[in-house]
Amino acid sequence: MNQAIEAAAARFAQLLASQLKRVDDMAKQPEFTDYAKLDKIIIGVCGGDGIGPSITGAARMLLEELLRGEAVEFREIAGLTIERRAECGKAIPDDTLEELRVCHVILKGPTTTPRAGDPWPNVESANVAMRRELDLFANVRPVKVPEQGIDWVFFRENTEGAYAVGGQGIHVTPDLAVDFTVTTAGGTERIVRQAFEYAKKTGRGRVTAVTKANVIKTTDGKFLSIAKKIAAEYPGIAFDDWYIDIMTAKLLDEKRRRDFSVFVLPNLYGDILTDEAAELQGGVGTAGSANIGVRYAMFEAIHGSAPRMVEEGRAQYADPTSVLRASVLLLEHIGRGEKAGLLERALDVCAVEERRLSVTGRDTGCTGRQFAEYVLETVGRIKDGKL
Repeated sequence: MNQAIEAAAARFAQLLASQLKRVDDMAKQPEFTDYAKLDKIIIGVCGGDGIGPSITGAARMLLEELLRGEAVEFREIAGLTIERRAECGKAIPDDTLEELRVCHVILKGPTTTPRAGDPWPNVESANVAMRRELDLFANVRPVKVPEQGIDWVFFRENTEGAYAVGGQGIHVTPDLAVDFTVTTAGGTERIVRQAFEYAKKTGRGRVTAVTKANVIKTTDGKFLSIAKKIAAEYPGIAFDDWYIDIMTAKLLDEKRRRDFSVFVLPNLYGDILTDEAAELQGGVGTAGSANIGVRYAMFEAIHGSAPRMVEEGRAQYADPTSVLRASVLLLEHIGRGEKAGLLERALDVCAVEERRLSVTGRDTGCTGRQFAEYVLETVGRIKDGKL
């Protein structure tokens, strides 16, 4: 028993050392990338696997048309398939990570994370690894349902919490397994400040923190304490806090949910709550996601890789809406706000108002490429004043 405890304690010491190094690294970070000062913006298109290449291909076509004539270069990055990752035994192969580091922003399709019983080795989630390696600390997910009064933006901390060392838990004995959750002052401060700065910039009047600080008193307590401290610096913005369990209920409360605007929350709670929120919008296939760091940014679909669609020969019928919504966020991030607005408006027309083409996931509907072409044609109609 003593040997098991000593081995676990040694492993825990290694994890603590790695996290303290990360704290030091955060303190040395440079300023955010100023895209207006770049001679050329490099956009990496990383299809991932499953339906990923199909839907990101549709989005790339649309983005290339919207950015035609600008100092932008698209680069295809093909190394994130589950086959390649399994072969290397890594969440992200070394050569693929180097390709990603050359880019300024990344448009990413879904990637497969192996589960128990899958025919793949237990490699870490590529998403978690990419967020950590590129320090993409802010996961930003907007959800809108105008007819229900829903206009939310979630700021999910992306590199800490239960996911920071989620693949490095310890089996102390065959009867005892321990995982870890991590909260740092620097990591919390930067995500909370991002949420408040966004609220200030966009004229939103409320920021809501979501934790379970009444039970998880140390890490969640630290997150909430720092959020309250930073909130005091923004007297024009209301601040409140809720526990994750009741917040999942309040998002379904048709009267109360209209009160919320900007959310800031730790990693695991953000993962859960944003999927629930996306379901109210029409499902995870309708929502895009931004992952923002100081040097890099990555934009992705928030759903899975749907390997069954590939097995059944239906990948071309996958709905690209999620990655197209992510493309709106990409355009906003690199300073193309007008084009982002055009794309967002066209998506609303195509997916909600007109619905001249619909994606069903089968040959009963259009292909993802056809839907993207419909969106592009609608952008043209908006520019020409026909909508």
